[in-house]
This record gives sequence, C-alpha cells and structure tokens, in this order.
Amino acid sequence: MNRLLTLFSLLLFLACNVAAQSIPPKREFRAVWIASVANLDWPSAPGLPPSSQRGEYISLLDKLKPLGINVVVVQIRPECDALYASSIEPWSYWLTGGQGSPPNPLYDPLQFMIDETHKRGMEFHAWFNPYRAVKTVGQYTITATHVSRSHAEWILHYTSEKLLDPGNPAVRAYVANVMVDVLRRYDIDGMHWDDYFYSYSGTTNQDDSSWTKYHGSFTDKGAWRRDNVNQLVKAVHDSIQVIKPWVKFGISPFGIWKSGVPSGISGLDAYNVIYGDAVMWMSQLWLDYLTPQLYWKFGGAQDYGKLMPWWYSQINGRHLYPGQAPWHIGDAQNWSSSELPNQIRLNRSVLSSPGSVFFRARYGVIDNLKGFADSLKNSLYRYPALIPRMPWKDSLPPFPPSNLTVTGNLSTATLHWQKPAPAADGDTAKYFVIYRAVNDTVDTNDPRTIRFLSLNDTTQFVDPISPNFQYNYIVTAVDRLHNESAPTKIGYIVTGVGERIAALPYEYRLDQNYPNPFNPRTTISFTLKQTGGTTLKVYDLLGREVATLVDGVTSTGNHSITFSGEQLSSGVYFYRVISGSFVETKKMILQK
Repeated sequence: MNRLLTLFSLLLFLACNVAAQSIPPKREFRAVWIASVANLDWPSAPGLPPSSQRGEYISLLDKLKPLGINVVVVQIRPECDALYASSIEPWSYWLTGGQGSPPNPLYDPLQFMIDETHKRGMEFHAWFNPYRAVKTVGQYTITATHVSRSHAEWILHYTSEKLLDPGNPAVRAYVANVMVDVLRRYDIDGMHWDDYFYSYSGTTNQDDSSWTKYHGSFTDKGAWRRDNVNQLVKAVHDSIQVIKPWVKFGISPFGIWKSGVPSGISGLDAYNVIYGDAVMWMSQLWLDYLTPQLYWKFGGAQDYGKLMPWWYSQINGRHLYPGQAPWHIGDAQNWSSSELPNQIRLNRSVLSSPGSVFFRARYGVIDNLKGFADSLKNSLYRYPALIPRMPWKDSLPPFPPSNLTVTGNLSTATLHWQKPAPAADGDTAKYFVIYRAVNDTVDTNDPRTIRFLSLNDTTQFVDPISPNFQYNYIVTAVDRLHNESAPTKIGYIVTGVGERIAALPYEYRLDQNYPNPFNPRTTISFTLKQTGGTTLKVYDLLGREVATLVDGVTSTGNHSITFSGEQLSSGVYFYRVISGSFVETKKMILQK
C-alpha cells in the first residue's frame, strides 16, 4: 500500500511539473537590476547631458520590455548619494560627474524613471545600498556635505571602502530617514536593498567604539552586529506599513546563509562575515520578497540546484525571486547557453510564485550573450505574465470591467469596455488584461490566451484578425497589487460578420484555489461543460485522501467550494476534479 501511495504522489508531482514546463506560469516576477554605480548600466557615463540620460533610460526600457521583463530594480542610492532630488544626501557623482552638483538643466531623474517605467506597465523598485558610503576611496572628490565627511564618526574605514557603522543608533535613524523620504515623495512600487551590511573584508575591531557604547545585554559581538542590521530592517518594514503599505520590501542577501547549509554547500559565511541574517528577516515577516544572490551554476560547492530550493524553504510564505547571473555567460566562467534557461525551469517547478532578478541589464540580458535574450523573448518569456499577487498586502480584487463589445471586419476586431467603479478598499483598475482564443473557449488561467496588457487610461483594443475564424475575448481588471477581477462576459466575432454575444459557454476548467497560500480556508472553483457525475477530492503529499469536497455534481456551469484546512498541518496539498474523461490536479499550500 505504501508503494502505491508513493507512486500516486510521484505521478501527481510529475503531472504538475510537466504542466509547468508545457504551459508557462501566468504570474512571474521578471526583473533586472539596473546599476548606476560605476556607470554599469545607467547612465553610461558620469556627467552626460540630461537629454542623453533620459534617452538612455528610455532605450533600456524599450529593449527590456519586448523580452518580457515586467520589473526594473534601479540603483538610486549607490554610495550615500542620490540619483534624485534630495535634501538629505548629495547628487551622485555617477549621475552628474561631480558629487553634489545637480543635473544641468535641472530635472529629477527618479521621477522621470518612475513615469517612463509605469508608462510601459512595468514595476519600479528603488534599489538602495543601506550602508555603503564610499565604494572606492580616492576615486573622485567627496563633497563636504556627504555623510562620510559631515559625520566622520559614523564611518567604518577600510583599505578601499567606507561603510556606515550599523552599530550606531544615529546611523540607523539616518538611513531609515533617507528611505522614508523617498517612500513619501515618490510613487515607487518596491524598496530594494543589496547586501552591503558589514564589510566583506571583515570588520575586526572597526566598530569597537559602538560595541562599547551600545552593546547592551549582548555578550556576543556577532549576535549584536546581526541585531543592528535586524533593527534597521524592521524599522523600514514598519515605516512602509504605516506610510504606504502597498509598497513591496525586498532584500538581496549574499546567496549562502551559512557555510554547510544546506549540506554540501561551502563558501563565504554571510551570517558571520557581513552579519546579514535573512532567515531571521523571513521568520519575522519583515520582507515581502527575498532575492538571494545565487550567482552560481548547477553542481559544485555552490550548487544552484541545492541553494534555490533551500532558500524557498525559509521564506515563510512570502516570495522568493532568486538573483541570477547572466553575465557569467560572457565572462571568464563561460556558462553554457542552457545554464540560465535550466535555472528558470527549476524555479518554475519549485516556486509557488516564480520569478528571477537578473544581474544585470546591459551585460548579460540586453547584449544577448549566447542568445540568452532570444531565449527569453522567443521561449521562456514568450507570453506575457502578470506579477505575482501578495495577498498579505492586499487580497481584494477590483470589480470587473463592464459592457464589453466586440465589432470588426475581415482584418480587425475592436473591443470596447467600461472601467469598473472603485472596489470596497478604494482600489481602481491599474491595467486590463485582454484574453483571446481562436475557435476555442477562453481559458484565463492559461497565459497563452493573454493577448495584451492595457494600461488603465485605455478602454479599447484593436486586434488584427484573419478571415474564417471565430475570435472569443474576455477582459479583466487588475489593481496595483495585481489582484485580478472576475472576467467580463465573453464577446466574440466571426470574421467579417461583426456580431457579438453576451456570453459563450466555458469548457471544463479547474481554477487555482484562492487565496493560496491559505489559512485555514480557501475557495476552489471549477467549471463543467456538460452533465455527469463529478468528484473533487484533496490529497496530501503521500497521495492520501484527506477530504472529499464534491461527490456527484451533475449541473453544468461554474461551481465554487470552500475547503477548510483547520484540522490539517501546514504543507503542500493537491486537489483533483474528475468529471467523465476530464481530470485535472492542482497544488495548494496551507500556511498556518
């Protein structure tokens, strides 16, 4: 019997994995880092005219968007400086060619970048280096107003770099104030940190003064250092929750938490060298997503195939978007053209909310090393993807659009709809999703039916079509945090006739449960095309039946069933609907 249960469980996993590879995820965080430090990505050189800076940024977006990228993570504070209008820190050398010198003519690059990013339906995550003050000592002139000069007592000074001292409470207050200033004044979608906490070269006795003054009840200096970083993470999380709770908070720690964890992994120990305890942050739910820098390939002492699933086991129901290294395709490591695509496929088979952040935009992605950009555009990211939902931030979907009409002729179908009223939480539609199926029903769970993502200032879509087909359309509304409305009634056009109908019957369909993860209740919906006995059952990972939700439904149409996991343990479960020859299984996660 145990062998049969194990076999059943394996078949369920194989079915899910095969489906995951044949049908891409409808939701996926597809991001790149855009680095400003040392002019790695943008701007291409310090002191360019603002018109050139703007043109370069637009060019970046216009090259990334067709590849399927839907998020940019832009470095706006590389060295306690600012690529935006700040009253706290000086203008960045990497922007203007002189630290403290404003753009000439004056403009606000951050506002410009946010506006251009949003015009393209992409998210903008503002990337901060929380503690790095001077990347390379002596590289350029530091202005007198820079914190490394105005508060020299806050600085930990190493051979070639300067960092703010995380053990000084005044430093934590200062850094939090910088981030809150941006949070209040700019319409960012996310706040993102990298991993410069304490120095990679080893802090030794640099912070003895702060330890003496502020160690409190701590007797272990390492634990105290980690707590210093933790305090800032918590402070910024709390500020976001109060000021703009819809803004996402993510950090990209070094990719190895501790050497030897998981088994077989060795390398720099982030826990004891730079004192970043990402496991602690996730256990306290201070972050919405984690992006460990997994800049290694499959195999070896830093095995991507071991590290990524281990990190996923630590995120406590939040999202994992691994940081990946397409630049290694073209550098001395000379990765094969299949390495990154295989990593993305593994992400999709393991993660409940898949995604990646690629380092970096100009080197590894846009320059199409060994055809990587082509593989994104033509295969892996061929179909549009909505950004994953974060139900702990907002789970209420907007109302659907109304009055969908479809008219046309032999070559075009024109869709019109009306915007929905604000939802109960005040959210309005941020954008609309247009789904299309040709001579078939529309499956809104399948991203291959997504025809276009339309911004919220548009309520029509013109679609090229061909003669002798029936084109069926659905439109949904999506809010800022990517909650999707119920679909409109289906509209269709038979080429050249120009007629429409109010609704078209669905085929069989099993929907993803909502919410997912859930605690303790979730809703499972399915649709039947014709009458016949139907069962809906829930199984655990060993293939054991834990609940029968439906046994013998005969009516056609939509059905919604509430499932309670109150008596079950946290973990992964599967639910399966059987109706005649139709059988479909989906995965859900109970997170208590």
